Amino acid sequence: MPYPYRSAFVTGASSGIGAEFAARLARRGVGLTLVARREDRLKQLATDLADAHGVRVDVLAADLGDDTGLQAACERLREPGEHAVDLLVNCAGYGSTGYFRDLSLARENHQIRVNLLAPVALTHAALGQMTERRHGGVLNVSSIVSGLPMPKSAVYGAAKAFLGSFGESLYLEARGSGVHVTTVRTGLVRTEFHEAAGLDTAGLPKMAWLTPGQVVEPALKAVAKGRPFVTPGAMNRMQPYFLGATPRPLLQAVVRRMYRV
Repeated sequence: MPYPYRSAFVTGASSGIGAEFAARLARRGVGLTLVARREDRLKQLATDLADAHGVRVDVLAADLGDDTGLQAACERLREPGEHAVDLLVNCAGYGSTGYFRDLSLARENHQIRVNLLAPVALTHAALGQMTERRHGGVLNVSSIVSGLPMPKSAVYGAAKAFLGSFGESLYLEARGSGVHVTTVRTGLVRTEFHEAAGLDTAGLPKMAWLTPGQVVEPALKAVAKGRPFVTPGAMNRMQPYFLGATPRPLLQAVVRRMYRV
C-alpha cells in the first residue's frame, strides 16, 4: 500500500533522528519541508534527497526557540491548497546536563521553547487544516525518560513528560476525525544529542542503543496505522511495565544511584 501521507513537515531535520525521518519519508515519495537552524546542512540534505528520490524538498532555516522562527514555521503549516501538510513530525529538541541551579536560565528557557512550546504551536497550526480535510498525522518525539525523574536533566525530562501527556490527549481528541496523533518514546539513539548535551554515555550498555532508522521506521508505520504510542526497541518496550510495578521510593533510589545525586 502507498504511504497515506504525501507531504511532511519535519523539524530538527539537519541531523540525527530528524534527518532519518526526512530520508525515509523521501524514499516513500513524500514531499518535504525541512526545518532546523543549520541552513547549510538542510540545503545539502534537501539536494541529496531530491536527487535520489525525485521528491520536492523545501528548506526553512529557523530557530524554533525564537519568536520569529516559530512564527515562520507556523505560517508555513497553515498554507492551504497544494502546500498543505499531511504529516507533522515534531523532532526538534536538545538537552543539557548539570544541577538546575547551576545551569544558564537563558539556555533552559530556550530549551523549553524548542522542546515544549514549539511542538504545541506547530501542532495547533497543523491540526486545523488536517481536521478540515479529515486527513493528517502528527508525530511527537518524546522519550522513555518521560516516566522517570531526571536529575541533572530536569527541564529536558519534564518537557518529554509533557509531550507524552499532550500527545495522548490529542490522540483521544482526534479519534474519528481522520487525523492520527502518535507519540514516539525513544530510548538511547546514536546521534549527536548526547555529546551536545554534555552527557557521559561511557557506562551505558551497548545493547540498549538503537540507530535512528530503528526508531524512525516503526514510528512512521505507527502514525499511519493510528496508534497512540510507539516505543522502538525490545528493551525500551519493557520499561512502562517496569515503571508501573515499581514503588516510587524504590524508583527514586534507583535514579539517585544512576545519576549520582
